[in-house]
Parts: sequence; C-alpha cells; structure tokens
Amino acid sequence: MKQKVLRNASELENELISVGCKKFLLVCGGFYECLDVRKQIEKFPFCCVKFNHFQPNPQYSSVVEGVQVYRESGCDAILAIGGGSTIDVAKCIKLFANMDAGQNFLQQTVIPNDIPLLVMPTTAGTGSEATRYAVIYQNGKKQSLTHDSIIPSVVVLEPDVLKSLSDYQRKTTLLDALCHGIESWWSVNSTKESRRYSEQAIKDILLYKNAYLDNSEDGNAGMLWAAHIAGKAINIAQTTAGHAMCYKLTSLYGLSHGHAAALCVDVLWQYMVEHIDGCIDHRGKGYLKQIMDRIALAFGCTNVNDASHLFTELLTSLNMKAPEIRKSDIPELAASVNPERLRNHPLDLPMPVIRMLYYKMLDRNGMVEDED
Repeated sequence: MKQKVLRNASELENELISVGCKKFLLVCGGFYECLDVRKQIEKFPFCCVKFNHFQPNPQYSSVVEGVQVYRESGCDAILAIGGGSTIDVAKCIKLFANMDAGQNFLQQTVIPNDIPLLVMPTTAGTGSEATRYAVIYQNGKKQSLTHDSIIPSVVVLEPDVLKSLSDYQRKTTLLDALCHGIESWWSVNSTKESRRYSEQAIKDILLYKNAYLDNSEDGNAGMLWAAHIAGKAINIAQTTAGHAMCYKLTSLYGLSHGHAAALCVDVLWQYMVEHIDGCIDHRGKGYLKQIMDRIALAFGCTNVNDASHLFTELLTSLNMKAPEIRKSDIPELAASVNPERLRNHPLDLPMPVIRMLYYKMLDRNGMVEDED
C-alpha cells in the first residue's frame, strides 16, 4: 500500500470522505486541545469519538481500552493527532481491532485489516507516521510491535501544529530525526533506497535547523518533511546501537528520547572512526568507510573526524549535556541494551565496549560522580 502524504490539514476532510468514513476514532493527547486544527476538525461532517486515556510510553491496558472504545462506538476509521506515543497507540488499536478481546492481543497472530489509519504528527522527530513499528509497555516491559499493516495510509504534515513546541522539544525532536538519518545510513540493513532517504533527511535537517529552532513557518514545514523522510529510512534499515543504548537513559534520568539518542550517537560515531577494523557488515570494511565518508559529506565535511566533531559541537550549541549519574549506574545501563538491536550496527560492540561508551559519554562533561 502506498502512503499518501498531505502538506496541509485542509485536505483531511476530503480524505475521510474518500474512504467512506461515517464515524472516526480520534486518538489524541492533551496537547490537542491547544491546536488551532481542533476547530477545523470539530466542523467535519462525521461523528467523532475522542480517545485520550493514555500517557507517554503508553501501556498495553490503555490500548485495550482504545480497542474497546473503537468497537463499541462503531467507528470505521482512526485519526491520530499527536507525537510518537499517540501515533503508536493508534497503530496498536488498528492492529488489534479485529482480534479476540478475550485473549492477550500480544500473544495472537496478526490478522491484517483495512481500517483507514490517518495521522497528523505534532512533533518533527519520531518518524512514527512513516514506519511499521509501534512501542507500548506491559508490566514495565517494552513491547515492540512490527507489521506492515500499521503503516498509516495517510499522513498530514501540517506545520501549524508545531508552533507551540517548547525550545527543548524542538531541540530533542530535531536530534531524534538526525539520529534516525545517521543510524539508518550506517545500518547493516541499509539499501539503496534507504540510503537515499537517509542522505536527504540529514541534508534537510541541517538546512532547516536554524529556521525550525526560530519557529518559522518554513522551518517547521521543512523539519516535518525531513523527519518524515528519516522515518522512511528507519522503516527500511532500522536503528542501531545509538537507539539500543538510549532507552535506559530516558527512564533513569528523565531525558527525552532524542536527547538520549544523540548522546549515544555522539560517542558511537567517534568510536567507529577509530575502530573501523571491527566492521561486521557483510559488505565489508571498504563499504563502511565509503558510507562514513558519505555521511561526512552530508554534514558538509571532507572527512569523518570533522563530521563527528561537528555533531559534538551541535550538541554543545543546543546545551544537550549528559545527566549527572554515578559510576555504579553504568552496569545497569549496559545490561539494558537489547542485543537484537546491536545486530543492526556495523561494528562489533561487546559488553565491555558498551560500558566504556557509557562511561565516555557521561564523563565527557565531567558528569560521572565517584561512589561514596
């Protein structure tokens, strides 16, 4: 199924008409009430059932409730307006909508359905609107779901919804998208198509960076598109060690996802420059060197060392510092890294190296404290 991308919310009503919608489930977060687009949606000639009973890092139980609301309300389409968590909830509601509610949805075989799923991202970073992935939590454990049927059929990239983002949200979502572009490019799963998306995403993110941080309309529109393209890249190639290492940083220290991912990519990049002989990509060390050179060129640099230092300088300019933690936390951080995700990385990263990278990251700004 080819995904349709709209660049303005004014086209959304016609899309719902085209799919024969009579009543849609609106999956949204609290931020939705502050959006100007809300007034436009309230005038749609369809019944709207709102569902917002979930939190960031959504729980499986919330999705179960959403499925129940969808079914009992007789909805025939789903519209999600929000960030990555909101879109993931909508994806899961669609995925589970025709499964047996008497059993755990996560333990059932997926039965694809043709429920229209339309999404409007309100951050420019996660790329969730472009991917076949969704993340929810059950009993404190992350549950990663993957299925082609949950790629949204329609994406609305409306720059107006980004106007109210805080400075920190702007910085961290920009970094999340940039990490998607970098990691997907050096991933062992990359293809000619994904690398084309990665290159375009990185160039566009850097092009629109200042205008986006200044909250200009052109900057918001450009960053939304760049983040979407980065999402298309990770949909093919997946993320690598940067994302595998970042999740525990967010839960332990309250960092945003993009902030944590950027801290990890920062130390990984320099390590890769210095340890290219550890390449495990089946295409070989020469291929990986070529990829690293291409990433450097996308950053406007003539060599990989300059590019990695430029990335570090970007984090410094955005005041994206490592958290203050204790050395004793490093084993817990290292143990949290998913070995499956590490297999996407082009270099071998045994556990001692992972621990060393955490220490280097957290010590970069003198933030690691000694134990008492």
